[in-house]
Amino acid sequence: STLKFGNANGLSMSSSARQQTVLCNESLMLEKLPACGKSFEEMMKKVDSKKWCNLTEFIMYYDNFTQCTEREANNASCFWPNPLAEGFITGIHKQFFSNCSSEKVHWEDPPDEILITLILIPVMLTCAMITLVVWCSKRSDILV
Repeated sequence: STLKFGNANGLSMSSSARQQTVLCNESLMLEKLPACGKSFEEMMKKVDSKKWCNLTEFIMYYDNFTQCTEREANNASCFWPNPLAEGFITGIHKQFFSNCSSEKVHWEDPPDEILITLILIPVMLTCAMITLVVWCSKRSDILV
C-alpha cells in the first residue's frame, strides 16, 4: 500500500512519486578523484612518453581513468561530467598531453608538369570517348 499525503489544494500524492533531493557531495568527490589520477599516472608509466600523443597506445588506460572519475562522481551523488570533475580531467590532460597539438597539414599544389598532366589526361580521354561515340553512331549500318 502507498502512503497518501495531502497538499494545500486537497490533492493527494503517493510517497513513491515524491523524490528526495540528493545533493552532490563535492568535497567527497574532490577527495576521491586524485586516486583516479594516480592510477592513470601509474598506467601511463608503462607507455613511452614519446607515444603519449598516440591515443591507440593508451586508450584502455584512459577508458579506465574516465570510468573511475565517473564512478567517484556518482558515489558522491554528483552528475558526471560536472565542472569540478572536468577541471580535474583538464589538469590530467595538461600533465600528460600538453605537448600534443593538432598540427594542420599545409597543402601545396603539385609541380606544374604533374598538375597539367593530371588535368589533360581526363580531358583527352573525354574527347576520345566522344569521338568514338560519334564515329560509332555514324557507322551504325556496319555494327548492326
